[in-house]
Amino acid sequence: MQVEADVRMTLNYILDSSRAKYGDKPAIGMAMQKPLSYNEFHHNVMAIACRLQKEGVKKGDRIAILAENSHQWGMAYFSIVRLGAIAVPILPDLPESDVRHILNEMKVKILFTTGRQIEKIYELKKELAGPVITLDDYNAQGGVVEVVTFSDLLEDAMTDLRMMEDTLEFPEVEEEDIASILYTSGTSGYSKAVMLSHKNLTSNAYSCSRLMDLPVGGVFLSILPMSHTYEFTLGFTLPLLCGCRIAYAGKSPTPAILQKLCQHEKPFAIFAVPLVLEKIYKKRVLPQIENSKVLNLACKTKFGRKMIYKKIGAKLIDFFGGNLQLMGIGGAALNPEVEQFLKEASFPYLIGYGLTESSPLLAGGPMGDETIAVGSTGKPISGVEIKIVDPDPETGIGEIHAAGPNVMTGYFDDIEGTDAVLSSEGWLATGDIGYLDDFGNLHVRGRCKNVIVMANGENVYPEAIEHKINTFTWVVESLVLENNGQLEAWVYPDYELIDEDTAGQGRGERRAYMETILEEMRVKLNGQLPPASRIARVFERREPFIKTATHKIKRYLYDGHGMVG
Repeated sequence: MQVEADVRMTLNYILDSSRAKYGDKPAIGMAMQKPLSYNEFHHNVMAIACRLQKEGVKKGDRIAILAENSHQWGMAYFSIVRLGAIAVPILPDLPESDVRHILNEMKVKILFTTGRQIEKIYELKKELAGPVITLDDYNAQGGVVEVVTFSDLLEDAMTDLRMMEDTLEFPEVEEEDIASILYTSGTSGYSKAVMLSHKNLTSNAYSCSRLMDLPVGGVFLSILPMSHTYEFTLGFTLPLLCGCRIAYAGKSPTPAILQKLCQHEKPFAIFAVPLVLEKIYKKRVLPQIENSKVLNLACKTKFGRKMIYKKIGAKLIDFFGGNLQLMGIGGAALNPEVEQFLKEASFPYLIGYGLTESSPLLAGGPMGDETIAVGSTGKPISGVEIKIVDPDPETGIGEIHAAGPNVMTGYFDDIEGTDAVLSSEGWLATGDIGYLDDFGNLHVRGRCKNVIVMANGENVYPEAIEHKINTFTWVVESLVLENNGQLEAWVYPDYELIDEDTAGQGRGERRAYMETILEEMRVKLNGQLPPASRIARVFERREPFIKTATHKIKRYLYDGHGMVG
């Protein structure tokens, strides 16, 4: 998609120009329900903005959205930025303590939320200057928190808009104005408030629109939280920019519900985290091959494997509705074995790499580029520069730095933190390490803080070992740590599979079985690893690791090795 010469890099411009281009075409709604058109969506946004202005919202005020995905979420967001106010999206999975911290620090004027989130703000109503608006029309009789339902707000807003249409005037919103403040849910423990301007977000959406042709009317099925920049930019702003339709899955769908939604919506694109594809690979693909002697034998040859993988790939596309032409994968690293399968299966995927601080995408695609290497995140996207700082002379691995119009303004109220990662020339130190290959593909090896330096001076990248551990069918997730100069692995098993394999056995026999497969895995794994990366001990973990919104393990919680087995 070409960017027009007179484009203004604001979210308001994107909405206005899309309404002008796509008018009555379907824009946004819940899956399996009638969507709003671009005209209707725009009209509702203008009405709500009018109402918020009447409530006293001014340019620069901060308004929070603590809610699950919906078209109402999108309307609330665009009405906030229409006024030059700042949207503060809050991940719906955050605990009450984090929600309280964000709302207090941001001095939020108005809150959009839902019935599922309302308990988190029982103690906070007095901190909010304005109303609490429920996007799902939740309104418990005699509830602790007094609320305004979204339907009532919209009805009043439509009346206001009709009365004020001729005199309506909103503040001028500039490209450099802050559109959002988002709290990172990183793996390093300290959550930072990232300030993203209109230009940061829109420039990233325009760059993403060049990765492949997006057809007007193509359906984007949304399954990730809009309060994360990954879904916000690629699954929300991008389709609206290109005249596509967004269908929200509702709460996190099970595979059966996802299949049903896909059969109905026949999505063109879905953005997902690696966990979605890795689960499908381990639960649907591997068992088909492992349980068939013929398929197992055929997969031992390159030709046979490709033929079988392509047939399985076609079935996967059918699972996703038969029309899928883009599965965007990001938020965490994809297991290389799973990616190799997707490539050989001719499955239409693109891997992306980015951070909240870069709105988010830095590298990915473009679609159809045959030089993209498996295990890489593709090329830096249009407008973004990437360099490797202090590379190792042998491997070329160093810290990844990036620059471009999508790089954040800074961290809210944290000059020291901003200066630590953002240079005066605009280069963002990502905190990740990697290298660029001869074709310009970016290969990310992990977080700088996660690299383990062994006694002999060799660097070990724990994420690479974890990927190998996670390929074992009975492993759900794993974590590799250093302890007294040796590497240890903690493994959370798939207890459904373990239960099937030990059916009818007593507790002692189950324990012995678990110890046996852990040790067998350690021996097999070490045969695939260089000496410095070999695992000394493997432990069973009996509950899932605590993770971020994009399913990365919060490693800092386990650095002290205080884990319960």
